[in-house]
Amino acid sequence: MFVYLNALFIGLFLLSNVLGVKLFSIGSVVLPGTLVVYVVTYIITDVISEVYGKDAARKTVLAGFLTQVVALVFIFIVIQLPAAPDFGLQTEFAAVLGGSFRVMVASLMSYAVSQNLDVSIFHYLKARHGDSKLWIRNNVSTMTSQLADTAIFITVAFWGTVPFSVLMGMLVSQYVVKLLIALLDTPVVYMLVTWAQKSRMNVNIPGA
Repeated sequence: MFVYLNALFIGLFLLSNVLGVKLFSIGSVVLPGTLVVYVVTYIITDVISEVYGKDAARKTVLAGFLTQVVALVFIFIVIQLPAAPDFGLQTEFAAVLGGSFRVMVASLMSYAVSQNLDVSIFHYLKARHGDSKLWIRNNVSTMTSQLADTAIFITVAFWGTVPFSVLMGMLVSQYVVKLLIALLDTPVVYMLVTWAQKSRMNVNIPGA
């Protein structure tokens, strides 16, 4: 189960950076497509933290960061390769996969800070509550880390490029949506934790 959770975490993180090019709207609120996928990574981090421990969660976060850096290097190399004569989508290809250097830096910075903050808060609360009150550490760690993620990404990616009022509007609207998702994901976390714990017990049974 741990291998599958790691694979899902890294896959979703890589996918989130591709989907970030798309913007969608809910009423007057404009949000990046990455929001749909990226918030799920915090669920996975919390499940790994709860079942496999702090060190395992840290390794998962580091693996995601290193994988994203490697992916960006290869994406840059492929974009720079001369396009074949019959390939008429070079500009679109570069625009979708390349993004901007500033946005990439913002993404990596916000990821590194927020994901590690999520793990730290989760285990601080776990040390206080033991195995009980999973819903508290899941929600508090996710809400706090999502605030850090949103603040860092929006500030680094857009500071100086849009009016301050617009920047604050983007920050608040994105965090509110993430906050609502965090409140709704608790049943999913409990389900995945139960599943992972059963899977881990089965692995430890001789002959299973």
